[in-house]
Amino acid sequence: VNPANTSRTCSRCGHCAAENRVSQAVFRCTACGHAAHADVNAARNILRAGLALRRAAQAA
Repeated sequence: VNPANTSRTCSRCGHCAAENRVSQAVFRCTACGHAAHADVNAARNILRAGLALRRAAQAA
């Protein structure tokens, strides 16, 4: 999974913006207000993308 922008994308609503990454450790979505540790938020996005790739490969 390409990790590009996973730390800027909200794992709850999908909004992607540089402003979502408040600091190295803090993520706060400017669209929905979701707040989390930035690494945890990115990990959720990577997991979701990886599972989607796996499902697509299994369906093919």
